[in-house]
Amino acid sequence: MIICLVSLNLRPSITSVGPLLDIIQTSLGMSGLTASLITTLPVLCMGLFAIASITLNNRLGIEKSLLLAMSLIFMATLLRMFVHDSTVLLITALISGTGIGIAGPLISGFIKKHFPDRPGLTGIYSVSMVIGAAIASSFSIPLFHMMNDSWQRSLSFWSILAIPAALLLLPLLKKSVPNPNPIAISTLFIKNKRVNLFMIFFACMAAIFYSITAWLAPIVQSTGLSHAQSGNILTLFTVIQIPISLSIPMIVGRTGNRKLWLILCSLSEIIGILLLLLHFSPWLATIFLGIGAGGLFPLAILMPIQEARSTTEAISWSAMVQFGGYLLASLGPAFIGLTVDLFDNFVPALIVLVIIICIMTFTILKIGNTTEHIEKNNA
Repeated sequence: MIICLVSLNLRPSITSVGPLLDIIQTSLGMSGLTASLITTLPVLCMGLFAIASITLNNRLGIEKSLLLAMSLIFMATLLRMFVHDSTVLLITALISGTGIGIAGPLISGFIKKHFPDRPGLTGIYSVSMVIGAAIASSFSIPLFHMMNDSWQRSLSFWSILAIPAALLLLPLLKKSVPNPNPIAISTLFIKNKRVNLFMIFFACMAAIFYSITAWLAPIVQSTGLSHAQSGNILTLFTVIQIPISLSIPMIVGRTGNRKLWLILCSLSEIIGILLLLLHFSPWLATIFLGIGAGGLFPLAILMPIQEARSTTEAISWSAMVQFGGYLLASLGPAFIGLTVDLFDNFVPALIVLVIIICIMTFTILKIGNTTEHIEKNNA
């Protein structure tokens, strides 16, 4: 239950913005590039503060560190109720990204610590994140209308999700002890080809995901769909990910054929982007994009947990992968915002997303199957 509730908080502060993005832009007079920072800054912080999770685990332990992360997400999201200029809104994005960045690797460590023989629980982790993302994107527009057309109140509403997560963590604080075998951060940045491949894959996957999350609604609005329809498109994108995020890690856990499913999910994303480029049905494109995103993220999270030998290693590997991955991925939404300002259309950005997916697919081929790597280690 804790894994579920904590994970629910890791996306609403980001995905609730998409359906309201053009309203926020108009209200605050933001350019496309500035508006993209609402998504870019949290992703950037998710990378920077992934490393901070190692320090916090060394000093406080997993449970206390997760409580700190939930507090930051709650404070940042609630603060959006009082936003009346772009600077304050971007500050809330920074704070929420910090909390999300701290929590991400720690959840991997939490799973490894409390459920060492059940790495498949990453499916619950990823599904809960998708559910949180889906709920936030689905109800942003309805909440906006219910709350007297106030996008500030609509965005701040999602702070409520952090309360039950924090309450459930409180009884576990006694078990939250500093890491008895602390890792020096400086020792993590070693030449490890496999971790570097994981990082490149994660960066490509996250860049595509957050670019789509931030800009899918404006993209389909540019084709003539209404705000309500674009909100439904974003909901479809996130809802499709729920069964995919739950089932694919279980299948991979039983078969060990990780490479096959990674490639299939990558191809699904390419098809979705191409359908948008060729002006086919945005609904059909969204289905393919949702299938791809739903499978890629839980498998990316599962990699360090599968191959780590201890809780400490799971946290450190996850932190390394997410640090570099999210830093690179943060460029994705910003790039789309910049190209929209320069070209006044989404075609150049969509072409670049196809190229990123091709790079990701090549990286997957280099990583190979879980079973191949394990067999080589055991030989």
